[in-house]
Amino acid sequence: MPEGDTIWLAAHRLNGALAGRVLLRSDLRVPRLATADLSGRRVEEVVARGKHLLARVEGGLTLHSHLRMEGSWQVYGPGERWRGGPDHQVRAVLANAEQVVVGYRLPVLELLRTAEEDRAVGHLGPDLLGPDWDPVEAAYRLGANPDRPVGEALLDQRNLAGIGNVYKCELCFLRGVTPWTPVRDVPAPERVVDLAQRLLEANRTRHGHITTGDTRRGRTHWVYGRAHQPCLRCGTIIRVADQGPRGQARVTYWCPRCQVGPAPQAAVRSGSRAY
Repeated sequence: MPEGDTIWLAAHRLNGALAGRVLLRSDLRVPRLATADLSGRRVEEVVARGKHLLARVEGGLTLHSHLRMEGSWQVYGPGERWRGGPDHQVRAVLANAEQVVVGYRLPVLELLRTAEEDRAVGHLGPDLLGPDWDPVEAAYRLGANPDRPVGEALLDQRNLAGIGNVYKCELCFLRGVTPWTPVRDVPAPERVVDLAQRLLEANRTRHGHITTGDTRRGRTHWVYGRAHQPCLRCGTIIRVADQGPRGQARVTYWCPRCQVGPAPQAAVRSGSRAY
């Protein structure tokens, strides 16, 4: 699942292609929106809220989408060949005189009243890249369940919106605790919140979620995606295991030397995907 900085960048690209322009074509290919037509309306803005995308259209309407694992939005010029997948995977087409925006494999696509956006995103915690970012509230929410493993708490979008599995693993490494450490045992959790915001802010205009400061291939992350490879800091072999309830488990990486706290005795995976 994309991290919050990836969604912010997608919103920025979509906003540049659509905002301030009148839609000449609107094709929403999901059953309950089959009769909806936004053509003739001006797109006011496209913004990110955590991992959600909100395209606000004149007349008080918002097209809400969430990419989850497989979805994407692509921007093309008029007459340019679409390359995001076969036609049967297209879920939305929005076009103006200059650009065509195509949504592929969107698992969530709905049309809301802009005044009712909270129906879709009101449950989210403070947005790490939002204009109303509130680190105090985010730290409070993160610590509200002190017995919860910090890795699971960081992924809970009700605590702070925008962290995915990459940043979960990297934040735990940078703060020196395993993802299974109870929140109550994490030193200065407000520093975890501050570091999370700084990492996403640093990466929001580029791809790759660089956390080491090193852009060379294989050296962009401290632990994420580096199972059975030596730790870039101490040389110890990076371990990997699933974390989370069945059906929601995330592939989790950590260094057993650089990070203190509980961890699975056997570093095994149950077959979940690396979100």
